[in-house]
Amino acid sequence: MKKIIMVPMAGVAALALAACGEAATDNTSADAGTDTAATETDNPITAADVEAAQQAWGEGIVRIGQTFTDEGDVEAAATTHINDFYGYEDGMDILFKPTLAAEDQFRGDFDGALSYFIGSEGTEDGGFAIAPYTDVRWENEGTFIDDTGDTAMAMGNYYFTGTDGNETKVEYTFGYERNDAGDLVIVLHHSSLPYSAQ
Repeated sequence: MKKIIMVPMAGVAALALAACGEAATDNTSADAGTDTAATETDNPITAADVEAAQQAWGEGIVRIGQTFTDEGDVEAAATTHINDFYGYEDGMDILFKPTLAAEDQFRGDFDGALSYFIGSEGTEDGGFAIAPYTDVRWENEGTFIDDTGDTAMAMGNYYFTGTDGNETKVEYTFGYERNDAGDLVIVLHHSSLPYSAQ
């Protein structure tokens, strides 16, 4: 199932303020005579942009694993991946909760993300991306794009194919924004293995 929903984020924010007992301010500019709460961007994010970013992210994970297998510079490959797909280098605040992280659950900086992807001695990180994987397949449950086109969120399952041909199903939520260069980057990444009753 694929759902694409345009969400009026300005209205959501106003409701949230009201629910907290705060007075919502009128965002109408008297001088310009326009509503500044939901100004459309010149380069709005589309569902196709999100799908392309997902596909490229998966190809990057495969590339890191192949570099490791080929005994290449895996740190450089992972650094490129992180800088290409996440907003760390742009100074953005990143919410990253990787799948296989229990002790250091949240990776709000570049070093934490790098450790997760390629491993770091003395930590819980074995190097998720050096498994390696041969393919990453996405199934979006839905994609939300705010009414200005500035941000997008996608949730669903992605499947990582190992060298034995078996797939591992993982649940995800990704949030995207455009950086100053106009590139779509991840600002929210939460993934987890599906619940399994013991």
